[in-house]
Amino acid sequence: MATVHSLDLQRVTLPAPLPLDSGRELAGVEVAYETYGALAADKSNAILLFHALTGDQFVASTHPVTGKPGWWERMVGPGKPIDTDRFHVICANVLGSCMGSTGPATIGPDGARYGMNFPVITIRDMVRAQIALLDVLGIGTLHAVVGGSMGGMQALCCAANWPERTQRVLAIATTARHTAQNIAFHEVGRQAIMADPDWQGGAYYGSKSPDKGLAVARMAAHITYLSEQGLTEKFGRQLQDREAKSFGFDADFQVESYLRHQGISFTDRFDANSYLYITRAMDYFDLAEEAGGRLADAFAGASDTRFCLVSFDTDWLYTTADMREVVHALNAVAAPVSFVELSAPYGHDSFLLDVPALDRVVKGFIDG
Repeated sequence: MATVHSLDLQRVTLPAPLPLDSGRELAGVEVAYETYGALAADKSNAILLFHALTGDQFVASTHPVTGKPGWWERMVGPGKPIDTDRFHVICANVLGSCMGSTGPATIGPDGARYGMNFPVITIRDMVRAQIALLDVLGIGTLHAVVGGSMGGMQALCCAANWPERTQRVLAIATTARHTAQNIAFHEVGRQAIMADPDWQGGAYYGSKSPDKGLAVARMAAHITYLSEQGLTEKFGRQLQDREAKSFGFDADFQVESYLRHQGISFTDRFDANSYLYITRAMDYFDLAEEAGGRLADAFAGASDTRFCLVSFDTDWLYTTADMREVVHALNAVAAPVSFVELSAPYGHDSFLLDVPALDRVVKGFIDG
């Protein structure tokens, strides 16, 4: 992965050590973030946008490593559903990631990169770091928190643990806990990374990175982001740049070539150890467990917060049934909640792609 330490990133150092769910704490935590749109004089128009597993803070601006457009440019910007002519949007790189916030690649107190000495973190730890960022920025109550996938987990976590910090919660294509199947797919990815000889127990900084293992991890995960319908419509069984099967193990099929490209390109911008830590945080996520076993109890303090939950009919990673469990829990505490299942052929990644119905839902909820 290309190093981010030489990049001119916007970041703050948290003034106090950050307590973690593991019982450990991190001192000198840096949080890298981007903002879009002007903050109102009374600071009432701030929206905190949480990114997904492999995302970062570059929501609506060019990525400094890849040169690609922001991952949600279609949703965030002047005149767009999250209108930066009206709202001040903040997006922070999560704790444990690799685009400027403190993570395994960061130099620790001993002068060496943390590597696998970095403490295991949780989704709540990620949100805790961003709440601390808001404190540094002097922002008390947010107009809304918004997130899809792992970003949606953070949004729900924020509502459960810091309900006083936001008026609205928009959670898209997400869940209140990871299932055994979710954990299983992540474990395949982690084992691929750790089986790469270049991983070196996580101490690969300054030498060759475990790109082969990370690429395979990305390939396995990427399959879960897509739907069978979408893959069939896009690739079917079409061959890649050839008239007949090779009777070998090159990428005969277009879908194979696509996955290989996704895996290889991912290694240019992501750190393998960060992938291990963030997927583990997602696997540990279980709001009901945190609340003593009853999901409704997690939202007991959020009855005055407005919620909007969105699922997609082709998302088999975080299903509509998963989202309905959250809706039922919110209903149990009389929290105002709206819920919609949208039809889209793209699977889990639908929240990132062109689904006009999602644009209307987001705009209506954020503006309302």
